Amino acid sequence: MIQVLMGGTSSEREVSLASGEAIARGLELAGHKVSTYDLNPDAGHDVRHLIESSGLKEADIVFIALHGGEGEDGRIQAVLDLAGKPYTGSGVRASAVCMDKAITKIVLEYHGIVTPAWAYLGRDDAPAWGGNAAIKRLGLPVVVKPVDQGSTIGLTIVEREADLGAAIDLALKYSHGIVCEKFIAGRELTVAIVGDEVFPIVEIKPKEGFYDYKRKYTKGMTDYESPARLEAGLAERFQRDALKAYKACGCEGFARVDLRLAPDGVGYFLEINTIPGMTETSLVPMAAKAKGVAFEDLVDRIAALGLKRGKPVNPRIGG
Repeated sequence: MIQVLMGGTSSEREVSLASGEAIARGLELAGHKVSTYDLNPDAGHDVRHLIESSGLKEADIVFIALHGGEGEDGRIQAVLDLAGKPYTGSGVRASAVCMDKAITKIVLEYHGIVTPAWAYLGRDDAPAWGGNAAIKRLGLPVVVKPVDQGSTIGLTIVEREADLGAAIDLALKYSHGIVCEKFIAGRELTVAIVGDEVFPIVEIKPKEGFYDYKRKYTKGMTDYESPARLEAGLAERFQRDALKAYKACGCEGFARVDLRLAPDGVGYFLEINTIPGMTETSLVPMAAKAKGVAFEDLVDRIAALGLKRGKPVNPRIGG
């Protein structure tokens, strides 16, 4: 039996519920017995209740569909490790590394993977943002985002210095710190990886503006192309570098690696999502479809990878 863990308390709760429901349907189509668990403290479904629940005790594996917060930063993975329960996706260390955008960028830079120039700003530094030399060196436009949020929540593309303070204040509503990153004009791409298999690249084309929360989840506001139309050699290079980033951060099971393609052909890697959206219209299922993998086969494969790994271990970063 597979228990799908979804919901949670993060700002991505509604997306998580949609992912969880889609995963459960897909697993049932693949022939599995499935139960779902909404991690919702307001309904008495907290971590203690999860551990004591009969569903977890009976489950052969937990399919984690929690986006953001405790589901993606390693805390739930640690709980399941202590409970001796196999689960899908990355372990504690890789989850924590990839949830923190600053640490992710440090790992990427160490392994020679190109990422936009950036600066970190903690909550205590906020009053001095105007005089922050590191931010000023980035120039404008600059992307300001919470260090540990997903779905572009709290993200602003700042084009005028006068707007920088408000962007920092917004990001700090969602996190203890922020990443300021040089904005890279160009095309938005993403690479899905399942196990060690790299799927076709998806290009994301918002009909207007940038790919924010509204354009991610409102039907008709964004077009997608999979496989992305790229010049000869570019797709292979980005897929190779995406897999290198995935392994450098110690990821397992599945993940999605996001990047920007500048007009000069340089790919700038942004972040790694260890629990990406998994509705039937999300980016990972879209990439799988381009490879000829049906949604139910995709979730079945992800579950099988978790079971094959068995009791979770924390891989060495860069190993």
